[in-house]
Amino acid sequence: MIARMATNPLPQFPPGFLWGVSTSAHQIEGAATERDPSVWDAFTAAPGHVKDGSTADVACDHYHRYPEDVALLADLGVDAYRFSISWPRVNSPGGLDFYDRLVDSLVAAGIRPVPTLFHWDLPLKLEENGGWLNRDTAERFAEYAGVVAARLGDRVKKWITLNEPAEHTLLGHALGAHAPGKQLLFDSLPVAHHQLLAHGLAVRSLRAAGVTDIGIANSHGPTWAASEQPEDVEAADFYDLLLNRLFADPLLLGQYPDGIGELMPGDVEEDLKVIAEPIDWYGINYYQPTKVGAPQGAEIEFSGLTLPAELPFSVRELEGYPVTDFGWPVVPEALTELLVGFRERYGDRLPPVVITENGCSYEGIDDQERITFLDGHVRALHRALEQGVDVRGYFVWSLLDNFEWAEGYARRFGLVHVDYDTLKRTPKASYTWLRDALRARG
Repeated sequence: MIARMATNPLPQFPPGFLWGVSTSAHQIEGAATERDPSVWDAFTAAPGHVKDGSTADVACDHYHRYPEDVALLADLGVDAYRFSISWPRVNSPGGLDFYDRLVDSLVAAGIRPVPTLFHWDLPLKLEENGGWLNRDTAERFAEYAGVVAARLGDRVKKWITLNEPAEHTLLGHALGAHAPGKQLLFDSLPVAHHQLLAHGLAVRSLRAAGVTDIGIANSHGPTWAASEQPEDVEAADFYDLLLNRLFADPLLLGQYPDGIGELMPGDVEEDLKVIAEPIDWYGINYYQPTKVGAPQGAEIEFSGLTLPAELPFSVRELEGYPVTDFGWPVVPEALTELLVGFRERYGDRLPPVVITENGCSYEGIDDQERITFLDGHVRALHRALEQGVDVRGYFVWSLLDNFEWAEGYARRFGLVHVDYDTLKRTPKASYTWLRDALRARG
């Protein structure tokens, strides 16, 4: 496969800049009968929750085919591989053995393992006991983090606590589009608080195990008001608070945005001391900006979601940009805006930044659109670095086509094509492009 587009050399990044790719356990591992059940197993078993009616019981069968996937990583030439550890698998007999084997294979290939401890696949037993609405889940997460670190910490140095608590709160608990399928709207705020608390407790647990390089993977994107009218600006500010500041301010400033703390459960002041445990770097998953205006008094369809009319904002179509096969606008310059804005908002409270996810959904093996997307976003990232943002790494989502949550297998984000009937892996043009770009570093 020949990468034809975006042939200009990428800009030079500082020595030690980390290049990697990302995946998550539930989306690629399969081997569902060889672990305890998760909330996603229960969710996908119910008709109508996944658009193509599929499950992740087999997915990419990474659990059994990981040597082949590690070989793909080695050929790609990445410095690091961000994967997630399945809490339900760790809870099953011998579950950590798989991650032992995976980590050993990565280290032998000269690839840095970067595990995420929670990527949405909560053990079903914990969900049946209240899930993230129950404060005890945060305590259980800290215990689990300590168990994993004790087993893998001699080889794994860089750790991520949670992936996208904002999406897990919004999609899984406020709107019901993801597992566990709750539709609580603003009554889902305790889920956000307990995930943030779990992060802080896990940081302490990891530190106790000797870990010195800890981050989180929060999703962020610029919020653009639909107009300069006060009602649109106010709605955009509120959306930005919910999707950006609610999950960054407590971590970086040790406080919730005005008016939010009193809505949270427990002794919030004491909890914030835990939530704000210092981290070594701050991970950002970036995909797109969002155009937001005042509520329009009706349900809105957005990115496959149905947003209720009672929300105090409405998400609008962002016109004038190309879109991915998922319908997401492609706006590389918004990544620069986001990162510079974060530096301006948080100042010296912002630790070094790593882009822990960035990618796009396109069909086809000759995926020239993905090459253009990645090329543009890497250059946008470099512009942020030139403007003084301390960026230390960039991870592409994703290594493999995979189970894309409620979309099933209809969306393909991978650098490597997966035939879901045969499970054959075929590197795409974007894989070749990234491999060549990484080799060109010298």
